[in-house]
Amino acid sequence: MKNVPLYLAGEFVDSQTTDWIDVTNPATNEVIARAPCTTHAEMQRAIAHAGEVFKSWKEVPVSERARVMLRYQALLKEHHDDIAKILSRETGKTFEDAKGDVWRGIEVVEHAANIPSLMMGETVENVAREIDTYSYTQPLGVCAGITPFNFPAMIPLWMFPMAIACGNTFILKPSEQDPLTPMRLAELFEEAGAPKGVLQVVHGGKDQVDMLLTDPAIKAVSFVGSVPVGRYIYETGTRNMKRVQSLAGAKNHMVIMPDADKQQVINALVGASVGAAGQRCMAISVAVFVGDAQAWIPDVKDALAKARPGAWDDKGASFGPIISGRAKARIEHLIETGVSQGANLLLDGRGCTVDGLPDGNWVGPTLFSGVTTEMDVYKEEVFGPVLACMEVGSLGEAISLINQSPYGNGTSLFTSSGGAARRFQHEIEVGQVGINIPIPVPLPFFSFTGWKGSFYGDQHTYGKQAVRFYTETKTVTARWFSSEATSEANFSIQLR
Repeated sequence: MKNVPLYLAGEFVDSQTTDWIDVTNPATNEVIARAPCTTHAEMQRAIAHAGEVFKSWKEVPVSERARVMLRYQALLKEHHDDIAKILSRETGKTFEDAKGDVWRGIEVVEHAANIPSLMMGETVENVAREIDTYSYTQPLGVCAGITPFNFPAMIPLWMFPMAIACGNTFILKPSEQDPLTPMRLAELFEEAGAPKGVLQVVHGGKDQVDMLLTDPAIKAVSFVGSVPVGRYIYETGTRNMKRVQSLAGAKNHMVIMPDADKQQVINALVGASVGAAGQRCMAISVAVFVGDAQAWIPDVKDALAKARPGAWDDKGASFGPIISGRAKARIEHLIETGVSQGANLLLDGRGCTVDGLPDGNWVGPTLFSGVTTEMDVYKEEVFGPVLACMEVGSLGEAISLINQSPYGNGTSLFTSSGGAARRFQHEIEVGQVGINIPIPVPLPFFSFTGWKGSFYGDQHTYGKQAVRFYTETKTVTARWFSSEATSEANFSIQLR
């Protein structure tokens, strides 16, 4: 066991706090580290230092900032597997899943290396006689990111590389449940040649988050997490005059048409519902079978029954443990409400055990049929390996069902009909849509675009929208006189 350091003012230092949070391995519940609740003075020092470093970092040529990202992505690739092992230990993810977590973050760093073209402004010559107008994209200042436990590599890498490449400085507050992976990311960022203080990492809980949300020196805050916290982050940050992007909860539906490829549907449902133990904001938690497709539910049950949890290095394991005992208890409670509220429990993951790991937070694959919109197992984001099956008579009913959901993070349709796919993607009120793809997370040159109750804010994370989020636009209108001035003053607003 070790104490997790702070990355403060360009140095990895021990916190002076007396308040610590245990970091546990969810497969054993063994305490593997302690994360500090950063003191008020340490938080103030981080914010003040980030403000000072910003004054020089914003003047660094954009091409040099891009080269930092090029070196960083090379180091991340070199240490890819080592980062994944750290990640597996503190999250319980299987090694393959952990490597995917790291890689999806690396893709964003690659995109950040394109920052010179992404920050280009616009110009028009002769908007009026001898007058030109052009715009610049300039950084905001000190930015902050608050990240969840479920993707401790990918989501921090969604945030600070884009913000820093834009010319900002950044304070990262990772999840207190798995801070070791983000600390390794910070070590490699320094090794890549990033100036000291451009990135800082603090730890803790609500008190530390509130300082980031209220300190006037922080200009923008990015958050990924649950619904109630996401709304609190957005409301508190904007009330304190900050730019905020807050990614909140989800309830992702997958619609299955009778003309879809049956085996592809089954494969997609199994992987997308219980992969990462269902602890993904883009996990498929509701399968909507249209018409005769409902006859496939027994086949889905058989396939799900073959999936099993296990240790990170168990090559036969489909997924790992739930992050904490508290999260496991919540999942099991929601399974019980499904039973008591009348759903058909076809597979029960409660009481699941893994040989040699009796103390882990295990929940096995769980499958319900006959689920209705009034049931808690439908209304709540379970965040576990639980799949709820619903049956409707038509594609139109499926679209209506999804559009009535308060969430709009992701959805997918499996079909062989181009017409059905075209209608679905046009009419559905969800930000990220997959056609015969169960988890449609966009690559970094697009943006992660949740809608409705899944997102609070105006500009989404990574992609071009992230550049707009982390920058301001300055527009210049200029005239350089090439002829003698007239003797007439212009009393109108018109340029001439």
